[in-house]
Amino acid sequence: MSKSIIRVESLHKSYVTGSNSLHVLKGINLDIQQGEMVSIMGSSGSGKSTLLNILGILDNYDAGGYYLDGIHIQKMSETRAAQYRNKYIGFVFQSFNLISFKNAMENVALPLYYQGIRRKKRNQIALEYLDRLGLKDWAEHLPSELSGGQKQRVAIARALISKPKIILADEPTGALDSQTSLEVMEILKDVNNTGISIIIVTHENDIAERTQRIIRLKDGIIETDKKNGNAKKQITESVIIP
Repeated sequence: MSKSIIRVESLHKSYVTGSNSLHVLKGINLDIQQGEMVSIMGSSGSGKSTLLNILGILDNYDAGGYYLDGIHIQKMSETRAAQYRNKYIGFVFQSFNLISFKNAMENVALPLYYQGIRRKKRNQIALEYLDRLGLKDWAEHLPSELSGGQKQRVAIARALISKPKIILADEPTGALDSQTSLEVMEILKDVNNTGISIIIVTHENDIAERTQRIIRLKDGIIETDKKNGNAKKQITESVIIP
């Protein structure tokens, strides 16, 4: 039986600037099971990016509760927050967030550097992940020498290398053309097949339709939360993680 990897209870978040307060999240309740692939949709200002930042332990919340694999996440020091991020969460961003002066292999290996793994070993592991994503021949290339789709595959390999339980993807196809977007989504579905939960923030309906569950936010509350019967979970053997 699946268990909750993420549980959010009556979550509130406001931003205060001067004498003004903006109430962004207004009592969000959410339960995501281990192995689910979920999309979060909503117009600009709906609170989806704020929610993703809280789930990624990049931002604090004001009231309510956030439980990650049963652990209460609340107002942690940056050191402790980083430890939980490294253990549980991989990130994929619209702008790829690759380091421009490091090649593809070095970018993928970066999370292992922070884990204290020696350079030779981490580069070897990074090459294995690039190979699984069809990019071994591009390992020595800088991000400026890669296409958008290749950059996103490097970013996915970097997110996977620390073997997270969750991948948080913020508009992962936003900077890609339609065909490349579908290819990236197939890779993410393949990753999901290995049991890793994936949460995708997107404004694209065709991307959301490829996830198993679609959550729509509006003005800081969940407007709808529906299973997507059209998304067929693949049962093919994964080539991403053996």
